[in-house]
Amino acid sequence: MQPQLDVVIAGAGPTGIAAALFLRARNCHVRIIDKLDEPTPHSRAQVINPRSLELLEASGVTDMLLKEGRPFRGVRFYDGWQDLAHLDFSDVHPRFPMLALPQARTEAILTEALQARGVTVERGRELIGFTQDDHGVRADVRTADGVSAIDARLLLAAEGAHSATRERLGFAFEGTTYPEDWPLYDIRLEMPLDVEYAHVSFTKGGLVFFLQIGPGLWRVFGNVAEPLDHLPAGSRSGEVIWQSNFRVSHRLATQEAKGRVVVAGDAAHIHSPVAARGMNLGIEDAAAFAEAATRALGGETDAIAIYAQQRHDIHKSVVGRIENLTFAGRGRPDLVGLLRSYLFPAMTHFRPLAHMMLGLVTGLDHPAPTTASEANPSLAG
Repeated sequence: MQPQLDVVIAGAGPTGIAAALFLRARNCHVRIIDKLDEPTPHSRAQVINPRSLELLEASGVTDMLLKEGRPFRGVRFYDGWQDLAHLDFSDVHPRFPMLALPQARTEAILTEALQARGVTVERGRELIGFTQDDHGVRADVRTADGVSAIDARLLLAAEGAHSATRERLGFAFEGTTYPEDWPLYDIRLEMPLDVEYAHVSFTKGGLVFFLQIGPGLWRVFGNVAEPLDHLPAGSRSGEVIWQSNFRVSHRLATQEAKGRVVVAGDAAHIHSPVAARGMNLGIEDAAAFAEAATRALGGETDAIAIYAQQRHDIHKSVVGRIENLTFAGRGRPDLVGLLRSYLFPAMTHFRPLAHMMLGLVTGLDHPAPTTASEANPSLAG
């Protein structure tokens, strides 16, 4: 197998599209496939952090995200809507804010930028298997017309938490899942809350999260039976735009690469939405993979293995801290619910802990991967 294609990517979520964009910036030949005929219209993720905006800046995507997104300044915590603590992001990064923008729009902007560089997402194409040797990977792809093959030097699997590639590689997805459902709403609300902040209200045995994602439109979720029963006094509910529910898991793939096949994004790590890192950590995976792939394609035989170990260490650290933060805020068992009224003020006022929380949420808790423009300024734009 002597493929001409550098990388085939399975999965056109934020991780896969960003990886294709970063690879094109490094002059790599890439194809990206997705089993869905159309992009998903609903958005799980709603926040882009400063680290992602840094990484995407050279591609021009950051300017477009900033034009459409809504900056917010921090998070306020309440105990039954009594002020408890707050975390301020406004001075964390010299240029970029925390930005509220639905994932569907982020994906669309990334896709438009990728198309401008000559790569179109090939939809209705599902990766159903692969083989690899010392020279490349043969990806078996199912379409409406049958099964065909794509030969490439590397395969990036970014198919999400239920990644079939991860299972075929024999990687376990280790961790835990909370037993309760977390209801989620995108709903029109009138509320006496500062729209420049996200808000977390602790209730008995749970929490409820609020973030304005558009004029009068709020993302609301929590681990209580009905989050909308816990609105602040004086609120008025309007139209429900989208309603769903999810289970919170904290899981890591035991490995992130075998030979020439790599798993990234939700295929490699999942966690609660409490720190808004899921999509952002996947975009960071994409940038790190593009750098490692460039070195591997240039003849560095250990580049992918080094990538896999470095990213696994980062994922383990990030997911572990998010799991601890979620446990503290979740309010179960009752003793934890009692202690969090003391814990969160202490965490936000004690500088080392506040610094840790700020780094965790903004994505600035470890050095960034090398971008194409940093590796070669002529590739920027």
